[in-house]
Amino acid sequence: WRKSCEEIMENTAEDTKGTDVAVKGEAAIKPEFLTTKEKFHEFVDSEWQGSKSEKASQNDTDEEATETCVDEPEAKKLKLDPEEKQKAWKSDNKRLRGQNKSRPHTKPTTYDEKRLQCPFGDKCHFHHDVAEYMASKPSDIGENCYLYDTFGKCAYGLSCRFAKAHTTPDFKTMEKADLVKAFEGRNLVKNNLSKDLQNRLRKRSVAFKKTRWVYKINASVKIKGTSSDKPPPVKTVGPLTDADVIKLRPCEKKQVDFQDKLYLAPLTTCGNLPFRRICKRFGADITCGEMAMCTNLLQGQQSEWALLKRHESEDLFGVQVEGCFPDTMTRCAELINNNADVDFVDINSGCPIDLVYKKGGGCGLMTRTRKFEQIVKGMNYVLDVPLTVKIRTGVQEKCSIAHKLIPEMKNWGLHGRSREQRYTKLADWDYINTCSKLASPIPLFGNGDILSYEDAMKARETGVSGIMIARGALLKPWIFTEIKESRHWDISSSERLDILKDFTNFGLEHWGSDTRGVEKTRTFMLEWLSFMCRYIPVGLLERVPQKINERPPYYIGRNYLESLMISQNVGDWIRISEMVLGPVPKNFSFLPKHKANAYK
Repeated sequence: WRKSCEEIMENTAEDTKGTDVAVKGEAAIKPEFLTTKEKFHEFVDSEWQGSKSEKASQNDTDEEATETCVDEPEAKKLKLDPEEKQKAWKSDNKRLRGQNKSRPHTKPTTYDEKRLQCPFGDKCHFHHDVAEYMASKPSDIGENCYLYDTFGKCAYGLSCRFAKAHTTPDFKTMEKADLVKAFEGRNLVKNNLSKDLQNRLRKRSVAFKKTRWVYKINASVKIKGTSSDKPPPVKTVGPLTDADVIKLRPCEKKQVDFQDKLYLAPLTTCGNLPFRRICKRFGADITCGEMAMCTNLLQGQQSEWALLKRHESEDLFGVQVEGCFPDTMTRCAELINNNADVDFVDINSGCPIDLVYKKGGGCGLMTRTRKFEQIVKGMNYVLDVPLTVKIRTGVQEKCSIAHKLIPEMKNWGLHGRSREQRYTKLADWDYINTCSKLASPIPLFGNGDILSYEDAMKARETGVSGIMIARGALLKPWIFTEIKESRHWDISSSERLDILKDFTNFGLEHWGSDTRGVEKTRTFMLEWLSFMCRYIPVGLLERVPQKINERPPYYIGRNYLESLMISQNVGDWIRISEMVLGPVPKNFSFLPKHKANAYK
């Protein structure tokens, strides 16, 4: 592959002589690494597929793999004049969106062709013979089981895809007594939903005392009109004391030091617990769970409560909730306050997607000021931890309203974009600077387009209390190390593969090491790779640092693995996942959630 790489580079150098002028919107790559789309894929595919004879024998599998792939994003379109823009709009008759809607959702259980045990006896269609099950089970991925080596035992037993590492010839599961004892009684992941709480939520038998008190006050004032007509705030026997009715003052709440911290933004889909563990290793100070719908939490949905889980390494952790009604948001806050271990609760009033915005949630709250105020006051009343709010500059692109809301709020996490901009425009840090002055001394975080320590330094000059990083962490999670050490890290492809291996181990620990867990880990890894492939290695850039909205031209890396990691083809992402998680199942398919609309 080295010889072919050198030949391609020489041909590319000849093709690009005299073309030193960079295309607008493209990242500046050193000329010796530039190539064309056809040559890039020829190079990547030649190493992976091997000789032509091997290709012929793999025609069937190749056809299945190509069916799971989608075309690469089109080249960046230059900015059009208003008249041309109107013509293009009419011809396309479609508005570009940031998500692949109606994509296929394959349940992880479909990858389990046969299971081992069940309570249905002779009526059961699954295996009951262990030897038969082990013979028909998909082959092991590797020789060592991360769960067995780390914790001394694997809870997935014979169904583990690394079962040979902890299974005797007579199919008994082994344990390492010293490691098991070391982890005995240790709770690595908190905020699990108990069956008792889930049943009580489904039966609507959970008492929300503080929430009732909040709305009893509001109702009595609204109906009666005078404070003298208020009913007793609580049912008492004997005299009513201040301790019965007075809530915690803000100064008595749990205090969190937000000053000068690096905050990993809550990221839907990609901001899962294994990914947050990766970012904590690289220096993230604050982590936050993925956006959770308050109605789903109140209904006791297991999948929604999974978004609140907290690993022991997350020393400063919050959860983000979304909703559009004061009563449900207040109940949700009280539920989290009583049943989860968190350092703060964040209100999502910055989500721009239509599903949330059109029902009045997300950044739709910014235009419903009265409801917004009721939500903030109600949640702040029932919480014993700080309440933060994430907003955008506004809803419309040229109509910023954040500066009107900030004086009324506490501990804001300000997003430097309006809803309409999505990710197609640069963040407005000048406006964030204005808002940070208005918010002082209240902590305010700035967020938007940070991909290097230089971007972070400029952001700090605006006077924000801390920096929130979202897409930058997805492109390169080591950005937290770069910022803290004030340097550009020319990370090698092997180091990046090691990061993916760590993510794999954390994923197997979190989702399981059986077939279902392996494929769930793979799916989330592929979602992450759809962002990570946009990273351009520092050593290939003519101008450092890389800007987040610059699209790279086609180029070849310094070795084959680096070239594979920069490919924006789904098939190549699947190849990378197979390096750490073994071959994909026959019925596997994947379509990324995001369309990389930032380049349009």
